[in-house]
Amino acid sequence: MKPLKSLKYVFAVFLAASMVLAGCSNDKNEGTESSGGSKGGTTKLVFWTFNELHQKFFEKMADNWNKAHADQQIQLEATTFPYEDTHSKLLVALQSGTGAPDLADIEISKIGNFLKGEPQLVPLNDIVEPEIGNLVKSRLDNYAKDGKYYGIDYHVGAEVIYYNKEILDQAGVNPDDIRTWDDFEKAGKQVLEKTGKPMTTLETTDQWSYWPLVAQHGSDFLDKDGNVTMNDAVNVEVLTYLQNLVKEKVAVVAPGGGHHAEEYYGFMNQGGAAAVWMPMWYMGRFTDYMPDLKGKIIIRPTPVFKEGDMRSSGMGGTGTVITNQSKNQELAKKFLEYAKISKEGNIEIWRDLGFDPIRTDVWGDAAMKESNKFTDYFGTQIFEDLLKLKDEIAPVNIKERTPAASDVVKTKVVFSIFNDLKDVKTVLDDAVKSIP
Repeated sequence: MKPLKSLKYVFAVFLAASMVLAGCSNDKNEGTESSGGSKGGTTKLVFWTFNELHQKFFEKMADNWNKAHADQQIQLEATTFPYEDTHSKLLVALQSGTGAPDLADIEISKIGNFLKGEPQLVPLNDIVEPEIGNLVKSRLDNYAKDGKYYGIDYHVGAEVIYYNKEILDQAGVNPDDIRTWDDFEKAGKQVLEKTGKPMTTLETTDQWSYWPLVAQHGSDFLDKDGNVTMNDAVNVEVLTYLQNLVKEKVAVVAPGGGHHAEEYYGFMNQGGAAAVWMPMWYMGRFTDYMPDLKGKIIIRPTPVFKEGDMRSSGMGGTGTVITNQSKNQELAKKFLEYAKISKEGNIEIWRDLGFDPIRTDVWGDAAMKESNKFTDYFGTQIFEDLLKLKDEIAPVNIKERTPAASDVVKTKVVFSIFNDLKDVKTVLDDAVKSIP
């Protein structure tokens, strides 16, 4: 009898444990389901990105959404992957028809890969078109095909030039006198003579020293039909000008190869060069990685090559998309509209990320002058200055061949021209031949 009693005891313990485990499992999943559905008023939405700051922004907006929508609660499952992994993982999931998230970030240089053929993304026209008059349309066009909008950007990415006023003052240069690239070159020679420092730095592993100037001067890597124009007269003129700055020592190759390298941040933080042109979103790099320049950096419009050229261009960007595999597309659209199209969302984009939001009617809002790390560093006039450029932000042509064109610029063109000082036209002709 003892063995039987022992067996009954073991069975009773096992049954009780099973009930406890089942209870824990139910508690954990109660009111939550994957993107396949919802229970108890809470829906799980999966979000992929390559930028941890973007993840934190969306998590904050999900919290804000839940406070305002008691009957439509969202459980946001957000993950940050490495840049290349994000795009390759997403592309494979979409092409295979399984495993894609509800929402995902796609960087502007990669969006062409996702617009080939029939996009496996959800058109967003019904949340975009009601607010189209308040949005910078060119930033929407970057993620569009055949009249359908597939992505919502975080920012305009207005190109500006950042001057170290302390260095310019030492050289006796007034930044407001620099209106053309000829003026810039002349000022650069004066800075070099008076201070021994270069006027600026040029990237050899990225496109931000080159692409914005081409866009402002009326051309691009591709035309509106997607044809490669990288070796046209404008591209040649821009790169020849920049190469001459290197030859004259007015410009130097950026330490570390680019404006996002640790070596570069250290160089600039110590007053290494007098200026750098980058988009507005680069403000965060100054505040986070070049703290010693606080109060020394001023923001101005980019110089032009000739009268009539636009003084800025829309550079960089990341579009948030909704995949056609999402089983909660309508809720995902409502949430995306709340996070990145609404006034509230656009103000939060500035407060949290320091980006120039795509909704220009908030640029003059009092909230844009509220104290934060960006106004503390650059002053409160940031958006007053940006409003002056509102109608002078040149668009770029984002097409299916953009990823290939961007890659050849980053891996071959700028290094050959700025570092090796090779013939500009020859390099560009070779680059065009290499773009499939």
